[in-house]
Amino acid sequence: MSTTRLKWGDIAADVRPVVEDRTGPIRAVHPVDGGFNSHLAVRLDTDRGSVFVKGLRSDHPQAWTQQREAAVSRYTAELGPRLLWHAQEAGWDLLGFDFVEGHHADYAANSPDINLLADTLTQLATIKAPPVILKKAEERWAGYVDDTSILREFSGNTLCHTDFNPENVLIIPRQNRAILVDWAWSTAGAAWIDPALCIVWLIATGHRSPEAAESWARRMPAWNSAPVTAVDAFAAANGRLWASIAADNPGSWSEALRNGALMWSAYRRTAAG
Repeated sequence: MSTTRLKWGDIAADVRPVVEDRTGPIRAVHPVDGGFNSHLAVRLDTDRGSVFVKGLRSDHPQAWTQQREAAVSRYTAELGPRLLWHAQEAGWDLLGFDFVEGHHADYAANSPDINLLADTLTQLATIKAPPVILKKAEERWAGYVDDTSILREFSGNTLCHTDFNPENVLIIPRQNRAILVDWAWSTAGAAWIDPALCIVWLIATGHRSPEAAESWARRMPAWNSAPVTAVDAFAAANGRLWASIAADNPGSWSEALRNGALMWSAYRRTAAG
């Protein structure tokens, strides 16, 4: 479910007092483009420094994603931006993060960004799912497999990010590393789930063949330990998932992901044969 991005000027009367209680006076407002899931996304320059604020109206059906992200952020260490505060006031659910200077990842074949992402995912694979309410991989993909017994291979106690839109991967050049933003769809699952989901994105953005995308994934130990039959089933499940999403929400982004997922699934079937 996508949301309509609102302008600061249209909501400032409600939101500004809530934010300034936590930041001090706001000196400048810079809209942040991209993303589908927030009514509000801005960089605010304040007396205490710059802060990134994202928010949804409290009555929005996906306001739970704000609460999920706030809960998970305590456990992501240096792999995500630091959460400064979480406010639920004036009809809004707002998160304030340290503003991190960087650029969205480039998934092009010759980009160094994807290897920085692999390094980050290698670190993430060592983080256990925290004691907060999370989705479970074996439940998220349960409706898209032929044999439900394979779902036990999807399950695990690793914290998985699962949403690798390039806008959710922030490259920090001065530190030569990648961090992950927007943890709303965090999931407890097998450690190889995140590399597998990245493969879909690399193919969908047109920069990798399925074979080349899997070659990139081999940089990560978690991928190399993944059961072959589980990956085959997961690829097929994602093909079905994205076909369903594209049917319900037609658009260039959903169709690209559908095509990428189906290409990967076909490649896995051919390899297995």
